[in-house]
Amino acid sequence: MLSSPAQASATIAQHLPKMPIEDCGIAHAHGRILRAPIVADRPMPAFDRVTMDGYAVKAADWASSPTSPLQVTGFQAAGMIAHSLTTPASVIEIATGAVLSDGADAIVPYEDIEREGDQIRLREGAPCIAGQNIHRCGSDCATGKKLVPTGVMLTGREIAVAASTGNARVQVSARPSIAVIATGDELIDVGTPQIAPHQIRKSNDYAIRAALTQSNLVGHIERFHLRDHRNEIEASLRHILAKFDVVVLTGGVSKGKKDHVPEVLAELGATERLRGIAQRPGKPLWFGTTPRNTPIFALPGNPVSTYTCLHRYVFPALRQMGAANPVTPETVILAAPFTFDRPLAFMLPVKISTQTDGQRVAHPAKFNTSGDLGGLLNTDGFVELPADQTEFSVGHSTELWRWI
Repeated sequence: MLSSPAQASATIAQHLPKMPIEDCGIAHAHGRILRAPIVADRPMPAFDRVTMDGYAVKAADWASSPTSPLQVTGFQAAGMIAHSLTTPASVIEIATGAVLSDGADAIVPYEDIEREGDQIRLREGAPCIAGQNIHRCGSDCATGKKLVPTGVMLTGREIAVAASTGNARVQVSARPSIAVIATGDELIDVGTPQIAPHQIRKSNDYAIRAALTQSNLVGHIERFHLRDHRNEIEASLRHILAKFDVVVLTGGVSKGKKDHVPEVLAELGATERLRGIAQRPGKPLWFGTTPRNTPIFALPGNPVSTYTCLHRYVFPALRQMGAANPVTPETVILAAPFTFDRPLAFMLPVKISTQTDGQRVAHPAKFNTSGDLGGLLNTDGFVELPADQTEFSVGHSTELWRWI
């Protein structure tokens, strides 16, 4: 009996290894999955920080005599040790980012000041209130607060926080090496000068490699091509399974006479965990693991099936292996009715637009068959329509799986 997409996902999730932790410099940490939280090593900000260029004053000095001039006794830039107000009638000219001067409790910006020589007056109506334009020490967070939790894929924002807390290096998931294998006698290299009518240029392995690279979920990627020769498949897979952390094949998994992959994998010690999913496109998918727990995804060979299964099953598996936080599902509604007549979940490519109310709308794409790779151009992903109904009306709500 075929598994449903949800059952297939659950089966795959039960048989995935977790990647080890490795140390990574923050200059190379973009896109990596954090495995140890980033914690504040001191209050943030670490001092009372000035937020506007102007003058550091004690507000009460002007409150008692708002028209009286005050004396500028120095200038304090960011990065300088705090100056002090020397007398009740003194002020310090100060720059954004500087430590608040000792004795001051307010910053009056330049535009609220009239200055003559070293004397300043507050413009009529301008405020001078204790605490204004000061970012107080510890107001963002206290020492020891967890700022970035584990499972986050690091971007510039998290890396900036790591740097500000003194983490020159972070603990991240090691990225798996991955073999991408295209199978089939009909396939030829892209650069081959001539192509016969019965031949097809390889594209699946290039598409998979590009998407994997874009995902930041994997390390070394190597492409292979195996012809439909059983002995060749066996010899190559024996070497590949011993070398790589994850193996992704395309083609050779249906029920044809030359679909040798599942049989060869079994002879090499792989355990079949899943064979066939009740979905269209992508029904013939095979998943298994080796004795050393290497995940093997044997995807259907038709391009749309390959690309859909890659996003529906392989990328979630890679995120789980890297201990990444689950992706929040994105809900969309259909912009047009859709009907299909087979008892299989339908993976429908769509183009997304956004209504004025913020609702995301999925426009079904036109494509001929699962071999129509060009039909995915100008689409944003696919929606999964369940097998328990065949007619879907405008406004039907469903989950979007975005292309990477």
